[in-house]
Amino acid sequence: MKSICVFCGSSMGRNQVYKTEAAAFGNLLAENKITLVYGGGKVGLMGVLADSALASGGKVIGIIPRSIADLEIAHDHLTELHIVEGMQERKAMMMEISDAFVALPGGLGTLDELAEVLTYNQLRIFDKPVGLLNVNGYFDHLLKFFDHGVLERFVREEHRNNIVVSENGTELLEKLRDYEPVHIGKWIEEIKEESSVK
Repeated sequence: MKSICVFCGSSMGRNQVYKTEAAAFGNLLAENKITLVYGGGKVGLMGVLADSALASGGKVIGIIPRSIADLEIAHDHLTELHIVEGMQERKAMMMEISDAFVALPGGLGTLDELAEVLTYNQLRIFDKPVGLLNVNGYFDHLLKFFDHGVLERFVREEHRNNIVVSENGTELLEKLRDYEPVHIGKWIEEIKEESSVK
C-alpha cells in the first residue's frame, strides 16, 4: 500500500480532537512511507493533515478543482499539486492513483467522496479498501444508517462489513493492509429469483 487518499473537512470542527487526530494521521502516513493523496487545500483538517505529513518528511499529492484553487485556498507547499477542471475529474484522479481510501471527519464533500468509493467497491469497478477513522464517534450515526440499510435490505451485509472502521489510526492502517475484497454481486435478490416469481 503505497498511497492512501484521505477525505476530510475543510473546516476544523468544533472539538480540538479532530485537529489533533488529523495531525496524528498525517504523521502516521509519513512514518509508514505512505503517500498522502488529498483534496489539495490548506484550510481546515485538510491543511492540518497535509502540513503534518509534510513536516514528518512524507510525500503529499493534492488534487484541487480550478474554481477552488482560484479562491486562494490551494496548498502551495505540496510535493505535487494537480489543478483540475472540476469535482468529477478530481475524484477520478484520486481513485486512479490511490491504493486505499480513508475518511476523517468532514461534511457533505467528504460524504460525497466516501459514497462514491464505497459504490465503486460495491460494483467492483475496483477492489480497494475504504476506511473510516471514527474520531470522537463522528461516524457512529452513519454506521447506524448503513446497519439500517442492511436491515431494510437495501445494503448487503457483506458490503457493510467491508467498510474498515477504527478509532485508532495505527489500527486502521493495519486493518487496511489486511483487507480482502468481497467477491459478491451488488444485488440482494438474484435476477433469477425475481424472474421466477413473475
